[in-house]
Amino acid sequence: MNKANQENRVRLYDRLSLHTLDWPDTDDARYARAYLEPMMMQGTTEYMTNVNTTLLLARIDNLVLPVTVNDEEYDNAYVCSPYTHYVRYAKQELTMLQKPMLEKGLSMLLSLIGWGMKKSRINKVVHVNNWLLSTNLYPAMTAEQATNLLETVKERYPGHTVIFRSLSSALHSNLITGLQEAGCRSIPSRQIYLYQAYDPNFGNAKSRWLLKRDQALLNKHGYELVSGADIAESDIPRIVELYRMLYLEKYSYDNPQFNERFIAGAMANGTLSLHGLRKEGRLDAVMGYFSRNGVMTTPLFGYDITIPQSVGLYRMLSACLIGQAQNNRVLLHESAGAAQFKRNRGAIADFEYSAVYDRHLSFRRRWCWALLDRLLNSIGVPLMRRMKL
Repeated sequence: MNKANQENRVRLYDRLSLHTLDWPDTDDARYARAYLEPMMMQGTTEYMTNVNTTLLLARIDNLVLPVTVNDEEYDNAYVCSPYTHYVRYAKQELTMLQKPMLEKGLSMLLSLIGWGMKKSRINKVVHVNNWLLSTNLYPAMTAEQATNLLETVKERYPGHTVIFRSLSSALHSNLITGLQEAGCRSIPSRQIYLYQAYDPNFGNAKSRWLLKRDQALLNKHGYELVSGADIAESDIPRIVELYRMLYLEKYSYDNPQFNERFIAGAMANGTLSLHGLRKEGRLDAVMGYFSRNGVMTTPLFGYDITIPQSVGLYRMLSACLIGQAQNNRVLLHESAGAAQFKRNRGAIADFEYSAVYDRHLSFRRRWCWALLDRLLNSIGVPLMRRMKL
């Protein structure tokens, strides 16, 4: 496709030109408008405290996708900061190795690499299809559409690295191949877990028994699964607290820090389907999911970690989540973490990659991506496979 035709197909809109966007009459576009338009007009930090980025919209054919632009912002959540993802967050996850000497050595190595990454301005990036969540779901997109987006973005931002996050071979083999052919590196980001919940026979006898046992814990401990009208505005502070307990305090403050305004918007606009576990009027666990193109993911997940682990809030909530995916007959993208737990309940492991285009930049800007490419593909992925992280 020549440049003129490409430009006719792709349009980028900022906050000032947003009113000129002719929104397609599709479910995906309506979802994008409800979720993204408020953040564009009022700023992302109004909804996610630690996500500071310039948010644009790209329209190609009948697709509307978020595009985020950053220059430095080294304190950002990892969803738009490669430095946070590959250095700060990675340091925090070294404890999973359970080998103190190795952890110390790798932490020092990451500090050194991180210093060099800042010098090479690794955070000067544009992310395409960045919904500012742990997992970016993709609409039904062709490789040609992806490469046209890439061409338009790199011409608009010639000094930025261009990145497509959250690509896996199980879900996006056509996009990965097309972007590789266009010159992108495929840089691993994490090992993820997928439940084929659309299959009535998903899992095996052991996984089905475990899920049935997890589900039975609701009655045993007197919990009720609530959703919709049973979750009120008065629950919003508790929802934020439950997410904070798990995703921020237990895992990392480098995850997106959703605030009350984000939850209120999700409830009002229906951009997340909210469900919770309630006992004696108190909400003790919560999840919020959405689906696109036959895939479901849960960016909001939390429970009261002060309640004894023996009660099994995580097991209950996970069983309810898998049940929702089965009812909706979709594939459940369960992100990363709790690897053995998820494998035991029928999840299939896959690797998630970022397609990174940096060929238009100087060597001083490219070397850090070349190093990540080599280290993570030759050492990181085999290590994670062997340790089943």
